[in-house]
Amino acid sequence: MKINYKKYDAVVIGAGCAGATIANRLANTNKRVLVIDKRPHIAGNAYDYFDQDKIIIHQYGPHIFHTNYQEVFNFLKKFSPFFKYEHRVLGNLDNKLVPVPFNFKSLELTHPKKEASQIKKLLLKYFKGQTRVSIFELLNHKDPTIKKFGQFVFDKVFAYYTAKQWNIKIKDIDKSVINRVPVVLGYQDTYFGDKYQFMPSHGYTYMFKNMLRHKNITVKLSTNITKHIKFKNKKIYLDGELYQGKFIYTGAIDELFNYQFGVLPYRSLDIKLSKIKKTYYQKAATVNYLTSEKFTRISEYKYFLKQNIKGKTVIAKEYSKAYSLKGKTDPYYPINNTKNNAMYLKYKKLADTYHIYLSGRLAEYKYYNMDLAILNALQLVKKIK
Repeated sequence: MKINYKKYDAVVIGAGCAGATIANRLANTNKRVLVIDKRPHIAGNAYDYFDQDKIIIHQYGPHIFHTNYQEVFNFLKKFSPFFKYEHRVLGNLDNKLVPVPFNFKSLELTHPKKEASQIKKLLLKYFKGQTRVSIFELLNHKDPTIKKFGQFVFDKVFAYYTAKQWNIKIKDIDKSVINRVPVVLGYQDTYFGDKYQFMPSHGYTYMFKNMLRHKNITVKLSTNITKHIKFKNKKIYLDGELYQGKFIYTGAIDELFNYQFGVLPYRSLDIKLSKIKKTYYQKAATVNYLTSEKFTRISEYKYFLKQNIKGKTVIAKEYSKAYSLKGKTDPYYPINNTKNNAMYLKYKKLADTYHIYLSGRLAEYKYYNMDLAILNALQLVKKIK
């Protein structure tokens, strides 16, 4: 059935973090909003479901909510109850499991007792008052013992894992990326350091359903907007009719404009699910394979909702792979460099010509965690209004 776009004050493309947030906020200001998504479901990459054994499955890989932005957490709490969840990750380092990020326990498990004690003392001396220090700082430290320790962490925890994740040579790893990787100065073993670390009690899809369940919102799934949109004389036409409302786009910006400046590069994922006849498969929600295996990590989804299901569990192995239009892979991680960013700016300039509002990881070609995607979407709504 043909859509009467003129009925809507705003059309939002994408029902994920950015799109659902924008749609809800606009609807609350009495705007009539049409949400269109090319997938057969809402929630974007945060989409989850319960399998036949009632085990939660994150279809596009693990999504853990954490943020320092109270505004974001307060917004999401309107649509779902949350419970406190502190994510823990172990690293399989030469067949030994150590906490990740690397902390004092990791240090003790990988170094002789006397050497580990000396390194701990030096770290506390040189980085007094800090809870975390980056590998970059360790690698460039004046003390040779600290520098040697930094090289160990880089080689064992960071280098191989990052190289297989991004399909690059270790020597080509960007130092700005290294700078984001911390060593914890203590025994704190949670993966994130954010103020708010919670999970939605009934999963993400439940939360997004409530976000989009509004009298002013209409959702249309399994619809690719590129088959319905035309651009002409700085105006947008939907199914041949001029559309003069607000147009918000959260999908891949190069796809919207038929890749006319080229295909923006991403890394993608191949996620292999396995049902295991065990109550638990591994000792943590996620185990990163730092020095071995072709896959990057294994996540065990039961941990995320603290599900007490006996004798059955589901694990997901993640293989990093190239993004390809022909391979029908999903874009996950933007590859930001000078060349790619310049291509993106051409698309951004074209979108501005048609007064299109862009929001989210794919539309802005930036690696956003969920909380930042939602925060930016909330701020964009203020501009739109």
